[in-house]
Amino acid sequence: MKGVIFTEIRSMAYLPIFAYYWQISNFKTATAYMAIKPLPDEPELLAKVARGDEYAFRVLFEGYYQNLGKYVFQLTGSVSIAEEIVQDAFIKVWLKREFLNEVKNFSNYLFILCRNHTYNEMQKKATERNFIDRLSLRVIDQGKNENPDTLSEKYRELVEAAIEKLPPQAQKVYLMSRDERMKYEEIAQALNISPVTVKKHIQYANKFITAELSLKLNLVVVGVLMSPLILS
Repeated sequence: MKGVIFTEIRSMAYLPIFAYYWQISNFKTATAYMAIKPLPDEPELLAKVARGDEYAFRVLFEGYYQNLGKYVFQLTGSVSIAEEIVQDAFIKVWLKREFLNEVKNFSNYLFILCRNHTYNEMQKKATERNFIDRLSLRVIDQGKNENPDTLSEKYRELVEAAIEKLPPQAQKVYLMSRDERMKYEEIAQALNISPVTVKKHIQYANKFITAELSLKLNLVVVGVLMSPLILS
């Protein structure tokens, strides 16, 4: 598991920014630990997932998804980024499921997985915005649990390719819902169509994309990729 992140920052003027985020992350991680309890019969669920049980994985995913999403959203301020980070974490869990028996504290493992992915995203944003001249990120690998060569990016490319095949209006409605997080009524008003029509477009898009992905991916991965993060 990639449990410790060290940052080498050549422009030392920006060190307080990352120190601040690190402190905030540790506080919010501790708060999240207190708020989220292990699932009932979790050891049994993990053992089943390690043997490839897809239903057990779905129970595990649904049990943690929303709460983990809330934690990552606190760090990123973006629902779509939080959704992607948590989905990627669970895809890693599924791809490396045979090692789950080695995980002593699954909730702790998930939080570290999501936290590290979040910091990778922070690093990208900092570089893009020229907050620092040079930044290098070194990660010390403390175990086998995290797969550094994740296939998540390729999976998401397949999702985007499927969206490109949608009819123009269905594609537009779907992206307004997914990317802009607009409600049915808001989309209907913007496009001058009825909420019922919006609902039909989204249902069609979800069904079409799922069918396209199912030709290339395991249904477990499809289910993760097609699960929206809803923060209440």
